[in-house]
Amino acid sequence: MDSTQLTDFSPSSLDAAFAAVEAEARVQLAAPDFDAEAFRLAWLGRKQGRLKAISDAWLKAAPADAKRLIGQRFNALKETIEAGVETAAARPKAATEATIDITLPGIAQRIGAEHPLIRTMHEIVTVFERMGYSVGLGPEVETDFYNFEALNFPPNHPARDTQDTLVVADQEKKPARDRLLMRTHTSPVQIRSMLEQDPPLRLVIPGKVHRNDAADATHSPVFHQVEGLCVDTNITFSDLKGTLDHAMKEFFGSGVKTRFFPSFFPFTEPSADVQISCIFCGGKGCRKCKHSGWIELLGCGMVDPAVFEAVDKKRVELGREPAYDTRRISGFAFGMGVDRIAMMKYGISDIGLLYSGDMRFLEQFS
Repeated sequence: MDSTQLTDFSPSSLDAAFAAVEAEARVQLAAPDFDAEAFRLAWLGRKQGRLKAISDAWLKAAPADAKRLIGQRFNALKETIEAGVETAAARPKAATEATIDITLPGIAQRIGAEHPLIRTMHEIVTVFERMGYSVGLGPEVETDFYNFEALNFPPNHPARDTQDTLVVADQEKKPARDRLLMRTHTSPVQIRSMLEQDPPLRLVIPGKVHRNDAADATHSPVFHQVEGLCVDTNITFSDLKGTLDHAMKEFFGSGVKTRFFPSFFPFTEPSADVQISCIFCGGKGCRKCKHSGWIELLGCGMVDPAVFEAVDKKRVELGREPAYDTRRISGFAFGMGVDRIAMMKYGISDIGLLYSGDMRFLEQFS
């Protein structure tokens, strides 16, 4: 008899009728070629679904006292079938020769490559790791204290103008040293590391930094730095020169020479700019080195005693013992722009290409 027809509405008859409908549904749910969408449309469709047709037919023919019970049982049956659909849809389908041909070539997976900036930064860091340096990391959103004050940039000092930064809004109610800004160099990690660790300390610090610079071929408001810090007893400027000379030879080749010129940085004294012999012409002079035979690459210097004093003062505020007595310890620091080195290494003329996300450009480095 058609399951949509029902004339006996006794409890035993209803039990048999509902069991028959559920069994019919389970047979289709267990089919090897089960199609969840087709089943839902055929059984659970609001207008022409099988459950809708049976429900309408039985309720129309049922006496008034049986309608409520039939409605409740249909709701329970619907929930059972819906759960069965979810289970059947999640069931793994058996593979067949018709769907998989193992003789066909596989689909080649495109292997990604490091961005030239990240690759260059890792190569620089690796050079210093081989020299015994640990890697230090820190937040890009810093306080004025870590980014400026502790590094001997007093409030309103002209040196801050060279590192005009992007400030976080609504900080006016905070004390000046606690106001948030985007870090202009990775030097705050040096301060954080000295607060947490006692000397000796040897750190290389890679990361992204931000400055309020107008974008052009050689400048970007976002760029990358690698900085270094070495603190111990009897650290001298000769140690600094030897370290950087060795690092430049490791990175650019053993034939590269270095030379140092006096400079100024608030957090080092004495300070120096470091030049390397032109890697394009071998120091003979070319257009890329402006026919000088040298390329300016990074800044460095001996850590200013004021920085060590600021660190010890902050350690005391934090309840820690001072550890950076300038009568006993000394250190040097250095920093270089990763973007400029990457542009030199790969012959890139516009820094904007490094941040454009243009796959045509980036695929050249894969």
